[in-house]
Amino acid sequence: MKDFYPLTATALRTELNAGRLSSVDLVTACLSRIAERDDAIGAWAQLEPELALAEARAADAARAAGKSLGALHGIPVGIKDIIDTADLPTEYGTPAFAGRRPTADAEVVRRLKAAGAVILGKTVTTELAFYGPGKTRNPADLERTPGGSSSGSAAAVADFHVPLALGSQTAGSIIRPASYCGVFGFKPTFGAVPLQGVLAQSAPLDTLGGYARSAADLALLTAVLSGQSCELQPLPDRPLRLAFVKTPIWPQGDSAMRDAFERLALRNPTLITEVALPSVFDDTGGLQRAVQFHDIAANYGGIIEKHGSLISAKLKEVAAEGRMVSTADYEAALARRDPLYRALAPIFADFDAILTPASQGVAPLGLSATGSPMFNFLWTYLGVPAVSVPLLQVERLPLGVQFIGRRGDDARLLAIADAAMCSLKSS
Repeated sequence: MKDFYPLTATALRTELNAGRLSSVDLVTACLSRIAERDDAIGAWAQLEPELALAEARAADAARAAGKSLGALHGIPVGIKDIIDTADLPTEYGTPAFAGRRPTADAEVVRRLKAAGAVILGKTVTTELAFYGPGKTRNPADLERTPGGSSSGSAAAVADFHVPLALGSQTAGSIIRPASYCGVFGFKPTFGAVPLQGVLAQSAPLDTLGGYARSAADLALLTAVLSGQSCELQPLPDRPLRLAFVKTPIWPQGDSAMRDAFERLALRNPTLITEVALPSVFDDTGGLQRAVQFHDIAANYGGIIEKHGSLISAKLKEVAAEGRMVSTADYEAALARRDPLYRALAPIFADFDAILTPASQGVAPLGLSATGSPMFNFLWTYLGVPAVSVPLLQVERLPLGVQFIGRRGDDARLLAIADAAMCSLKSS
């Protein structure tokens, strides 16, 4: 049974439903993998093996009794440690909240349990879901960062500890770790997934999503989290049309990353066309930052004041910068979102999706920082769905390709990412 743990969640569901695998066997295999590997990886903040096995036994008993089964029945899931769980501590990646025990599950955890998922444990987050790194290492190279802030979730899926894990994104906290660790990562349309019971950093930006080993897995997970159908939609019977977009920060990307994307476009001229953003995007570099930092100052100010000695200097600096963002500048930054989104309409009219880098390059060496989310800022700010697909490698290290879709077109975007994975990988 130990050989089942590397399968996709979709394949595991098939094995479970066919009776070739039990949830107890699957959870046991995942826990064995964690015991073998997590001293090196450090993906988990909290594990309660007996609790997870009890949930797995209950899942098997429900199946044996012929009860109605949810979409994730018996499948283990990792929960980022900014998402409340009544059965496990939720400590936000900081000693300031060590031992914190929520009294209720977050809404997304409640939905996962209703769908039959087994909550395997809490995955490591950076400090208050910002830049301060946790203990997690990148499974692709233990001397490199896994990214942040959803570091533990990305690493746990990449290292086959768990088939699915939740992450959150306010800047680049789902997409960047997916790129660095070589897994599928999805940030749904802003507002598609409820945030009750989740650490609030910036209400106009915070988005919950997750990690998996395929686009179909992400669709399965997103349907449970959002409460809306997210099945991969049939695409037109023609080659994909992808708009290769270089945002204004393209020159700041690593040269190896830029070369890899240029080569990808050159190899696939019938699928990929380079398209320039309208000029209204030229001065957008600071918009997401203004919103996020302003809200960090507002939402984390009390935490910093109360627990100053336990909070990193970097987070204090960011809060100080956020306090300098005036209400007028904050509101002006928010006011530009919808006009800028509408300016993308001609691209979406002519192309199936935007193709753009998921990160500035491969995961940087060192564990004292988590890399730059510069290639995620714009898309998070605009509230559009974004998925990172492990399509490229640079010097044998993973490099994600990011696909962007229209707001609300989450299922279609995942279908496009799935099709692109096949078309571009075989090119």
